Order: sequence, then C-alpha cells, then structure tokens
Amino acid sequence: MNNSSRNVNSVDSANALVDIAQKDVDGVLQLFDTSLVGLTETEAQRRLAKSGLNEIAREKPKRWYVQLLKTVTNPLSLLLIVLAIVSLLTGSPTAALIITIMVIFGGLLRFSQEFRSNKAAEKLREMVSTTTAVNRQDRTKSTTPKEQQGITTGTEIAVKFLVPGDIIFLSAGDMIPADIRLIVAKDLFLSQSALTGESLPTEKHVDLIDKQEKNPLELVNLCFMGTTVVSGSGTAVVAETGSHTYLASLAKTLGDTRVRTSFDKAVNSVTTLLLRFMLIMAPLVFLINGIVKHNWVEAFTFALSVAVGLAPEMLPVIVTANLAKGAISMSEQKVIVKNIDAIQDFGSMNILCTDKTGTLTQDKIVLQRHLDPYGKESLDVLKYAYLNSFYQTGLRNLLDVAVLDRKQELTALDIDRDYHKFDEIPFDFVRRRMSVIIAETGKDHVLICKGAVEEVLKVCTQLKVDDKILPIDESVHTHS
Repeated sequence: MNNSSRNVNSVDSANALVDIAQKDVDGVLQLFDTSLVGLTETEAQRRLAKSGLNEIAREKPKRWYVQLLKTVTNPLSLLLIVLAIVSLLTGSPTAALIITIMVIFGGLLRFSQEFRSNKAAEKLREMVSTTTAVNRQDRTKSTTPKEQQGITTGTEIAVKFLVPGDIIFLSAGDMIPADIRLIVAKDLFLSQSALTGESLPTEKHVDLIDKQEKNPLELVNLCFMGTTVVSGSGTAVVAETGSHTYLASLAKTLGDTRVRTSFDKAVNSVTTLLLRFMLIMAPLVFLINGIVKHNWVEAFTFALSVAVGLAPEMLPVIVTANLAKGAISMSEQKVIVKNIDAIQDFGSMNILCTDKTGTLTQDKIVLQRHLDPYGKESLDVLKYAYLNSFYQTGLRNLLDVAVLDRKQELTALDIDRDYHKFDEIPFDFVRRRMSVIIAETGKDHVLICKGAVEEVLKVCTQLKVDDKILPIDESVHTHS
C-alpha cells in the first residue's frame, strides 16, 4: 500500500467517525441497528463473520526457513560465504570448508535460539486474552429491575469478538477495546497519550459535537482503541473494530522495518572496515607479488590467502555463542528473548523501568470473614458491602464477585423491594474510593464507600459498633 492510499484510508476513517459523533444516541443506535439491550448472539456472530476479528493486523511469524536464511544474510556472514566460494574456485577446498562450517555453525546456533524463543512467545500470546463487558442479551427477554435502573455490567467476552453495534460498559482501569460512541458517561476521563502524546486525562461525555470539528481525537463523545479509562464509568456502542479503527489507520502509516540497534551498527561497521582492508590489501599484494616474481597465478593465490586471513572466520561464532549464552541465562529467569541481538541492548542498560502488575493464580477471590472495626463478625458489614457491589457500575473486580457470592447469608435482604440506587461516584485514582448512594424504603439515604483504607478513614469521623455510634480515635486506626 502506497502512502497516498494510506492517507485516503485515514481520511475516510476520520470522516466516518465525525459523522457518527454528530448523531444523537437514537440516531447512532439506528445506524448500527442495535438497542440498549445489545445484540443477540446470532446477530453478533453474523457481524463477526462480516467484519472479522477485532484485532489490528500485526506482522505474522516468519516461516522457519525464512528465519534460517536470515541468520546467514548479515554482512559478515555474506562476506565469509563469498570468500569460501572464491577459495573453492581457486583450488583451496580446505579453507572453503572451514569457512563454511563456521558460517553454518554460527547461523544454526542463532536460529535454534531465536526459533525456540519465538515459539514460546507465540504460546504466551495465545494464553493472554483481554476481555470487556458487553450486552449480549436476547431482545425477546424482559429487563430485570436492576437493568431498569441502568445497573448492568454485561457479560465478559474476549475483546477480539466485539462487533459494530455491541453495547459495552466502561469503568476505571479499562482499556478502550474499539472505536466507540458514548451513550452514557459519568465523570469519565480518558488517557489518550498513546494517540496524542498528551499526559493529562481528557474528559468525555455524550454531548453532540460542533459540526465544524473535523479532528476525531477532539470529539468529546468518541473514545478510541488504544486509550484507557482513568476514572468514571460509561456505556457505549461499538462503532469500528479491528483494521477499521482509527488506531489501525494510523498504524498503517508506520513502517514495520526493525530499527537497527547500536550493536547491529557496530557489527556492520567492523564488517565494512574489514572489507575495505581486503579491497585495498589484496589487490596491492597481488600486484606487488606479480611484478616482483612474475608469477601471476601464485600472486593471485597469495593475495587470496591474505584476504582470507583478514576475514575473522570465528567472529560470527564467537558473537553468536556469547549472545546465546546470555539468552539462556535470561530464560533461566523466565525471560524470553526473541532476538538474541537484544542481549547486547540489555547489557548496555544502566536503569530499566518496568510497570508492575499483580496476577492471581486461579483468578478468583473468596470472602471468608466480614468484620466490624473491632474484628467481630458483622452481618451489617456484609449487607453494606453487598449493596455497594450490587449497585456499583464503576470499577469491576474480583472482590465484588466474592461479596456477591455471599448473598445466601443475607436472607432478610430484599433489594428489589426495599432499596433503590440514588446516585454513584465512580472510582478514580485520586480519591481512591467509590461511593453509591442508596435510598431505603422509609429511611434516609445511605452513602456506602469502599476503597483504600487510609482514604476512607480520612473522611470518617464516627463509627458504628452494634447499635452504638462512637467517635473515631487512634485505637480505631490501630485496629484497622
């Protein structure tokens, strides 16, 4: 694809997104032939077959023979191969054999290491699956009381199975899985640094945009694949997926050629230097020897020997062996090195910064005890935790699932009859807590918060133990 066609595709994608942003919610739902309860599974499968998986095309793994050929096509190996051919043609089969063995051994050593690493990386990639919450309900079914209040978190499915028209739910920490049009947003802030380079979060809402605005990234009711939710929550309809997203259109304009590292440049520099020496020394030796001894055949053979002597036959083997040893050492630390030349880059680092993520072995949390501030079992604690997890639409996590699984202990709790959600303050990384306001029949509204212990304690002045209201003092902080 040439640059002009890439630019045309980018413009078409941008124009389509601008048109979608200018429509109201009903118009968007009508455009994608969907509704707030989402698509049926049958319709979703039909659209998936038409639009394809929601994945941005990436470079496919090279065939094994291509990888093998690549290991012997570096400048130094090519130089040695040329010298081996010349040696063979001039009657020096022993020298040709030695050079060939060195080239093959170094190439096979590099190939075996990189081939195993690429296979292991592919297996790991297949194990990782990013999910998102989506409505895939049957339109013939009636909505539940929870859905009538707008409290639904959908079903978790793999991002790659999203299709245009899907209704998805967003919360703090989520990655935007496709290009989407917001239909509900509450205190929603996104980080668009991957697309714009701006470090500050951008607020998004459902308001219609100015028809003069032509830059998709400036449209407040659109969110794009590759961005992340910093805080707040929202509901959106999927507009574009896979290779039709704005991120994919930008990716097509970028070259996929690997940038040469300093190590590559150094090896090529050494090869170039040796080649210059050969181009200068070998002809000089040939001419001087031929003029002095008047035996041009012997002079040519001697000049060729000088050229072979200047070529470091063992250098590819030595370099590859050392890099392979480094890759093996890294593998013992559970690190996969796909390109062994990267070992040199690791060795030249002074400081390596990485992001830390926590993982669970079984991806499951079990709630064992629910305690008051003094460590006693309290059914009220479980009730309030359950109400918070039940009504919250912000941050979804395994703690909520663990709390909701204990409903059988709350035999006297009738949510549909006695409780109604009044409002919600979604989780964000500044407050570090989320809150829901619950209206209980015949009683005052109740604000239920959950989050980091220190942040919750900062805004609390009293506590309830059994039926008593007590002031918070240092003893509470100690027990907490």
